[in-house]
Amino acid sequence: MTLQQLKYVVTVAETGTITEAANRLYISQPSLTNAIRELEKEMKITIFLRTNKGIILSKEGEDFLGYARQVLEQAAILEDKYKGTSGGKKKFCVSTQHYSFAVNAFVDLIKTYGQDEYDFSLRETQTYEIIEDVAKMRSEIGILFLNNFNETVLEKILKSNRLIFHQLFVAKPHVFISRRHPLADHKIITNEELDDYPYLSFEQGEHNSFYFSEEIFSVSERKKNIRVRDRATLFNLLIGLNGYTVCSGVIDKKLNGKDIIAVPLADESDMRIGYITHKKRMLSRLGTTYLDALKKYLQ
Repeated sequence: MTLQQLKYVVTVAETGTITEAANRLYISQPSLTNAIRELEKEMKITIFLRTNKGIILSKEGEDFLGYARQVLEQAAILEDKYKGTSGGKKKFCVSTQHYSFAVNAFVDLIKTYGQDEYDFSLRETQTYEIIEDVAKMRSEIGILFLNNFNETVLEKILKSNRLIFHQLFVAKPHVFISRRHPLADHKIITNEELDDYPYLSFEQGEHNSFYFSEEIFSVSERKKNIRVRDRATLFNLLIGLNGYTVCSGVIDKKLNGKDIIAVPLADESDMRIGYITHKKRMLSRLGTTYLDALKKYLQ
């Protein structure tokens, strides 16, 4: 097995076709196909399934791809350290719930390492996909929260996927509302006071279970519910409809706008916000830098 073969597998997986991968790698299609078949034979696995619609990763191929990316990443670090080269294009991916501090840390990472060439990804996505991204090593780090309600279910899922939860900080739940909201002058807000206002939450797709929710008390009955997919839509609706959502209370005026404020929410359990990593994956230099930046915004 060679590093070149691993690069071939990663490129085919990224492009989804042998033709495009061969063009990107500047080799012939037969040469690329043969190299991957030789690797599959040597490793005694089927990495790609060939169908009449093209090729797709097999289940064992997804696991192999995660490890291949890690090996290539470590090889690039070695080249950078000992050969004095850039080690090729730097790659890093983090998957996260919708937190402003995760975005700010990502900006700092790019300012530190985003020189001539890089390929970084910030995936603000659904909770199940965060877990899946880290489990399949598409993302090095995943950011989410645990509390008394969801921890039993999520910790079981994390364990089955060989993932570890690392706590960053404990947050008191806050209500995010418009500065012009009728409850904006309250020092603390109760669930009863929120009863008549629209409740905004992030939609979790087919895994729309209470346990995967980003919001702290999703199991409570509410008369008015609105689910959205992105941060900008949620904040626009907060302002336009006098709606509310519940989060950690860490707010960034540059990202969330000056019209959004955070007010403590009464009688709800704490949020343990942290990050998840794969047991089999070493934290890269990029990952370490990102976490250092993350902690800076949580102090």
